[in-house]
Amino acid sequence: MENSFPWGHSRPFNSYNEYFKRTFGGRVQKLSIDAGFTCPNRDGSKGTGGCTYCNNDAFNPSYCTPQKSIRQQIEEGKQFHAWRYRRAMKYLAYFQAYSNTHAPLNILKEKYQEALSDPDIIGLVIGTRPDCINEEKLEYIASLAKENYIIIEYGIESVYDRSLEKINRGHSWDEAKKAIQMTAAFGIRSGAHFIFGLSGESRQEMMEMSTLINELKLDTIKFHQLQIIRNTPMAKEYQIYPEQFEFFNEEEYIRFISEFTSYLNSDIVIERFSGEAPPPFVIAPDWGRIRADEILRKIENYMIGNHLWQGKYVSRPSVNDNKTAF
Repeated sequence: MENSFPWGHSRPFNSYNEYFKRTFGGRVQKLSIDAGFTCPNRDGSKGTGGCTYCNNDAFNPSYCTPQKSIRQQIEEGKQFHAWRYRRAMKYLAYFQAYSNTHAPLNILKEKYQEALSDPDIIGLVIGTRPDCINEEKLEYIASLAKENYIIIEYGIESVYDRSLEKINRGHSWDEAKKAIQMTAAFGIRSGAHFIFGLSGESRQEMMEMSTLINELKLDTIKFHQLQIIRNTPMAKEYQIYPEQFEFFNEEEYIRFISEFTSYLNSDIVIERFSGEAPPPFVIAPDWGRIRADEILRKIENYMIGNHLWQGKYVSRPSVNDNKTAF
């Protein structure tokens, strides 16, 4: 199947692994860091309680804790990944937990420079929110990007303001668009994260998100099926009002995300198609113990088997003419 797709790649989607090989010439591993940040919808500056779906314990590696220095987390992260990714020679420091630009600039400088002082770290992945960035911070981050690989990953989750309000995001879709536009204007790579299956969004509305996402100047993107995670406000909501939630089962999601990808601009690198949390954390839906890499394999097989590829239908802004029903 090599180079069999019209847009020049060997897979039916713009693969993150292949993007890294093109960019770095080999494997580069991300090392997660918890630098002790919080979020504006947690610390009271915009609200409290955080996003209703969020429990950082569900994805933070065991070595990742703000009680340790950033350098210590990096060293333990190298050891943590060494047994699985022995070919990784260089690393990206992934500021993952909470909103990693939600602090004064002098604090950001201190934390970012500590990570970059490690000789094996060749860049930063900065996870944050659209309302935690400004021109002063972007100007500094742009200066780092002159000599390092830098990307800012924005948690956006939905293009619909009613959904953003319901999950207590504390920002709007318009704020998200402006943040990504501003990031691009400074010449900094940007990524975004979206959740499919939020309560109140129809399958058609989710499919139509592709049109608005395509208008963004994104370099990478992550997708995540909705999961109810223990010890979250959404878990309490699900316990009281389970009828408000309509989950994808595994087969439905594979079909949906494959079709969605065919409406996504082909130059956006897809980092992830699905989310994965330790089974003890997941309340619903029950997909068994299937791993994200197996879901990826099934998505790729579905796309190949159904003659789909990323960007196939980009010229068509509506899915009304799509013959596949969801």
